[in-house]
Amino acid sequence: MPPTPAGQLAIPTLHRAARIEDAVHGLVERRLRRTGWRINIIAYTGYGAPGWARVMCRVLLGRPDTRQRGRLEKVRGWRSFTTLPAKHVTVTIETGGVTHEAQADRSGFIDVAVEADLPPGWGSVRLSTPDAEPVEAPIRILDPGVRFGVISDIDDTVMVTALPRPLLAAWNTFVLDEHARMAVPGMAVLYERLVTAHPGAPVFYLSTGAWNVAPTLTRFLSRHLYPAGPLLLTDWGPTHDRWFRSGREHKRATLARLAKEFPDVRWLLVGDDGQHDPEIYREFAAAHPDNVAAVAIRQLSPTQAVLAGSLPVPHDRPTEGPIGQKSLSAPDGAGLWTLLRGAGLV
Repeated sequence: MPPTPAGQLAIPTLHRAARIEDAVHGLVERRLRRTGWRINIIAYTGYGAPGWARVMCRVLLGRPDTRQRGRLEKVRGWRSFTTLPAKHVTVTIETGGVTHEAQADRSGFIDVAVEADLPPGWGSVRLSTPDAEPVEAPIRILDPGVRFGVISDIDDTVMVTALPRPLLAAWNTFVLDEHARMAVPGMAVLYERLVTAHPGAPVFYLSTGAWNVAPTLTRFLSRHLYPAGPLLLTDWGPTHDRWFRSGREHKRATLARLAKEFPDVRWLLVGDDGQHDPEIYREFAAAHPDNVAAVAIRQLSPTQAVLAGSLPVPHDRPTEGPIGQKSLSAPDGAGLWTLLRGAGLV
């Protein structure tokens, strides 16, 4: 990279994969716009506290007939990934009579914290751009008095995805109809009991899954009666310095951000033992002991665990973590609820 003149900031050089992706997207975008494709805004559920809100959405190109609303249809996973971002589009955010503007990044994403005078509970912000129909983005505003919340993994924690088996996971993600997905037994009831026991407690769904499947996941959670809450996903595409984003770093960074944004909230961290959740949660608990109420891990079956390359050790009672938090493990939501009650955490 040539030296940067004095007074100017260095612009990071894009990874070769990102440059190729941008070139392909630019070529395809020009051709699709000539055939009548238009801009769509896909709103994601945001969150915040009195005075501010985190707004998340994505700007995509789509056929004119995909702009119809309220249309219910069966969706196979691969369709969620056949999207084309509309990069660098400016979106207007309207909340409480105040207007903000934000620009989509090279993948069409907008993720910005704005000033917002919204009361605790569920609210919304309006997202618009001259070339797209306006949409409403749900926002969960936490009450300043909230002291307990749930952060939950998705894959094999609330939804059976068999991620330890790559071929089956690919089939589930790209081919299987979304209505064929199965919920992990007892987890929806567990979460509903937790939010009932702690009025105002939020539930955040943190996953290494791609934002492309956010609408599908939202419908799944609603269909299986999970409490509504923000999805915190990631973009699978190349970044400025690597081929793919790191899922583990995404989880670590998101947990640290939530600890900073809500310093008085103690979180119940829920995951499974088939991937890296126990390790990531232990690291977070060690770094932020005041922000962790307990760690609850759903045990995979022995077959799933072996295929994942590990063999989880069963626990018949809560144990103390390295910094005093309760560590719980059970194969389903009913078992975790029993352990939580026995440990005095509800």
